[in-house]
Amino acid sequence: MLFKYVAKTPEGETRDGSVDAASLELAISSLQRRGLIITSLVPAEKAGAWYEKGLASFEKVKMRDIVILSRQLSTLFEAKVPIVEALRVLTAETSSSVLRKHLSEILSDIQGGLSISQALARHPDVFSSLYVNMVRSGEESGKLEEVFSYLADYLERSYELQAKARNAFIYPAFVLSAFIIVMVLMLVVVIPRLSSLLTETGQDIPLYTKVVIGMSEGLRSYGLYILLMVIVGIVLLWRYTKTASGKLALHRFIINIPVIGGLYRKIYLSRLADNMQTLLAGGVTVLRALEITADVVGNEIYGSIIRQTKEEVKGGASISQSLSKFEDIPPLMTQMIRIGEETGKLDYILKTMAGFYRREVDNAVNNLVSSIEPLMILVLGLGVGLLVAAVLIPIYNISTSL
Repeated sequence: MLFKYVAKTPEGETRDGSVDAASLELAISSLQRRGLIITSLVPAEKAGAWYEKGLASFEKVKMRDIVILSRQLSTLFEAKVPIVEALRVLTAETSSSVLRKHLSEILSDIQGGLSISQALARHPDVFSSLYVNMVRSGEESGKLEEVFSYLADYLERSYELQAKARNAFIYPAFVLSAFIIVMVLMLVVVIPRLSSLLTETGQDIPLYTKVVIGMSEGLRSYGLYILLMVIVGIVLLWRYTKTASGKLALHRFIINIPVIGGLYRKIYLSRLADNMQTLLAGGVTVLRALEITADVVGNEIYGSIIRQTKEEVKGGASISQSLSKFEDIPPLMTQMIRIGEETGKLDYILKTMAGFYRREVDNAVNNLVSSIEPLMILVLGLGVGLLVAAVLIPIYNISTSL
């Protein structure tokens, strides 16, 4: 059972955190053995007010903070700094209040007798299964400093990959949102005033102008209902994507989108190879590496492929033999993995493949950005041009007829 505590050290310093014990009496004994003077000790599920729990659900440690933490831990381990002292320093130095809270609890757990991997495993929202298993492997092999260095390198690559993919869509998303807002304002505010002027003249109105006026009237009359339907549709779609079939359909749709789907495929393949290489280099077994990679690859299609591969490898098949059955895995990857298995250099081959797909992602992002910008300009120009033409041409015809 988990208990939350607030206590003071013999020097008068205030400490807070959590302790795992079978009963309240054992929790008290555990804290007293550390030399702490207990001021508050309650079960974790009862700790904190309801609004504090609600706020906690919005708290999230940034990936960048985990990257920095891993690099700092690697450096401190190389300097032979004890884990308790290292965590105490990092807890005091971190700028993230959310991460500081987690580190404080991890420090308390380690002082209470848990291993580093056990303490990290109690914070799954911060440290992934890949992270925890890498640390556990480092504990068993006595190479924690190398493991944290591997993790820091891996997380930096993963963070950079995510940032590139995210940045590729920021500009078009912003431009498209601005375009939609401007068009709605034009149809709701500007077009109705001009349409009344056009209809009062009694002259024939071109078909495209009638279409624009119809859109304007429809948006003004049913705009609220349309907005409500869009919101309901988004909520229903979001709930559907939380189901197993919905998530599978969404992830299949993502990797099949023209142009963009190819980018995401390369991201997932890079992540697959990078995860596997990092785990194998850290001493994790092949089966466990496949299991962890399936959970953290980020796409249910590839996750399902890896889980099926794990079952076949468990039955005696090779990784390359199993992966070759799936059309979502390119032949290049399966051939390279086969070479790695035959030569005994699978982790090196996976590292090479991860680097190859990262470069492919870089090229795809650069090409996407360079092609999206002129395409967006063309679409915006056509949209604004048609709207302006639908208004100005009838006005020009009226002026020439006077």
